[in-house]
Amino acid sequence: MWMIPGNNQTRVSEFILLGFSSEPMTNNILFFVFLLIYLSSVMGNGLIILLICLDSHLHTPMYFFLCILAMLDMGYVTTTMPQMLVHLLAHSKTISFAGCWMQMYLFGALALTECILFVVMAYDRYVAICYPLRYTVILNWGLCIRLTAGSLVCGFLSALLHTFFTMSLPYCGPNKVNHYFCEGPAVLSLACMDTHLIEMVDQVLSVFMLLIPISLIVASYIHIAMAILKIKSSQARCKAFSTCASHLTVVSFFYGPGTYIYMRPNSSYSPERDKQISLFYNAFSALLNPMVYSLRNRDIKRAFLKVVAHGRVD
Repeated sequence: MWMIPGNNQTRVSEFILLGFSSEPMTNNILFFVFLLIYLSSVMGNGLIILLICLDSHLHTPMYFFLCILAMLDMGYVTTTMPQMLVHLLAHSKTISFAGCWMQMYLFGALALTECILFVVMAYDRYVAICYPLRYTVILNWGLCIRLTAGSLVCGFLSALLHTFFTMSLPYCGPNKVNHYFCEGPAVLSLACMDTHLIEMVDQVLSVFMLLIPISLIVASYIHIAMAILKIKSSQARCKAFSTCASHLTVVSFFYGPGTYIYMRPNSSYSPERDKQISLFYNAFSALLNPMVYSLRNRDIKRAFLKVVAHGRVD
């Protein structure tokens, strides 16, 4: 704790992350479970990045965006899980105020960037199915790079606003965060002043970064469904639906829990429930993304088999 100059009010200099349990045996079990999840996430997403980079047949806009998604997954799961693993075994579970600030910002920036990237990927599927003959003309590499850069700028700027408003509040104690990482709502509940204004700012950001992207994704898939239903060949319809199923699956796992956490008022904050739900768009989403895309995607499986059989990809 440290004292504000000219004020009798103290402010915390560090937080204590309570995690999931205080029982050593339970923490040991959770350590091995989450270590397996983390390593699988990193290796799975890393493998997708490697295959896309090595196989020239995968150098298309669809796989370019998938490669960016895998990088984001590796990044934001790494901002939380390594520290959680250390805290599961260590006696001290503290994180400095600056460390909490940085973790909240990086996690938010990468997650919000992913929110926008899912819209870009939905647009990619829309163009591929509704305008197949003009696909490479519309989604040229210049546009792909601009869409990716725009997603990063919007994600990092929005996260900066959220983190700045949250961490600029006075935190006088207690300093125990009932979570496994410094997530906005969990930290905000410890502020020693009225947080109504900050909640309103978060609600506005959530509308722009969650509800609007979801609406755009839904609109894209309505047009995609209408275009697919006009296809006469049942085999072609199934193939078109299959290319969209993977994207819809990972979007549901990511947006569903994330919308619940950030769109509901802070007064309904439930620590035990919220930190379990956050695992879906943090750990499990990063784990499932490579599994969903690799198991349902023939091109990814073909590139993987080439590496296994020949040690290289043509």
